[in-house]
Amino acid sequence: MSDRLKMRMLEKELEPYAGVLSQAAQTIVDADVSLYPIFVVHQHEMDMGIPLIAKEAFDGNWSVNASSLEEFVTKNIIEPEKIDGFRKVYKEKTNELCLFVLSELGPQFIFIPKSK
Repeated sequence: MSDRLKMRMLEKELEPYAGVLSQAAQTIVDADVSLYPIFVVHQHEMDMGIPLIAKEAFDGNWSVNASSLEEFVTKNIIEPEKIDGFRKVYKEKTNELCLFVLSELGPQFIFIPKSK
């Protein structure tokens, strides 16, 4: 199976999470926590962000932690010189959620549509 096909399957698998994540993203912004919420999607224990969804409780394959651009910079996942580029891409995708997915494809940012 190609990586492109795996990525499409992963995006489809994450669609049911969009409602909860959309509400959480809005709460993060409204509470002035960050203008750039990022959701860390993982299948193992994770020491980043705040646990939001446990895969066991959601009846899915993925757990999700709520994080932010600021935490990603503090933990050196996003280098300071790349902040402006990240913000530009993020703002171009205002109708989407930013996910940092840790999967067999390696760690990567993906964007999925927000729930309406």
